[in-house]
Amino acid sequence: MVTEHTGQLDASWQVVIGDELNKPYMQALSNFLKQEKMAGKTIYPPSSLIFNAFNQTPFKKVRVVIIGQDPYHGDDKGQAQAQGLSFSVPQGIALPPSLRNIFKEIEADLGIKMSGEGNLTPWVKQGVFLLNATLTVEMAKAGSHQKRGWEEFTDAAIAALNKHREGLVFVLWGSYAQKKGEIIDSNKHLVLTSPHPSPLSAHRGFFGNHQFSKINDYLSGRGETPIHWQI
Repeated sequence: MVTEHTGQLDASWQVVIGDELNKPYMQALSNFLKQEKMAGKTIYPPSSLIFNAFNQTPFKKVRVVIIGQDPYHGDDKGQAQAQGLSFSVPQGIALPPSLRNIFKEIEADLGIKMSGEGNLTPWVKQGVFLLNATLTVEMAKAGSHQKRGWEEFTDAAIAALNKHREGLVFVLWGSYAQKKGEIIDSNKHLVLTSPHPSPLSAHRGFFGNHQFSKINDYLSGRGETPIHWQI
């Protein structure tokens, strides 16, 4: 079973998507990951953190979903950048370019100063679900684990949130994430789209999208506590 190689999935998520773990595509994915490791390849994030986004944000606690593509495939001074949370890096790791641009937009939108630390766990603890579409990657090979089954698994997670929850905010940056939007009911949830924060596209509409204030306005309008974005 895939959990033998990727750690256990939080119980609240087991209830809604646990059946996915036993499906043939996940069995194939599990075998693929096992073979890659046996071949001596380095896989990011570490096995214990593959389901980190799920385990840090129980199903009923999710309020905002920010969808990334796949984990960071590099390291910084020997430490993996990937920690199982989209766009986030561990404490002390240099900010990747996309995250640097996210922080610039937050500062411009909300008029606050970010610390320069890229560990987004404080967001997660407030119900921000930082989900990558693909949950593993081979070191130094971006996109290397795409189309191996993870996309189907994360589609199931998004579909469960869409179906069983109301009033969530889905944040879709770039065309890859926006394809996930096809399974989200915009009558039940707020769906925000813009270009990706990557340096290649941020100047085409990510900067100035004011989505962090829009998220908080929406939550406040529902009587919920806004997200404290400052880190």
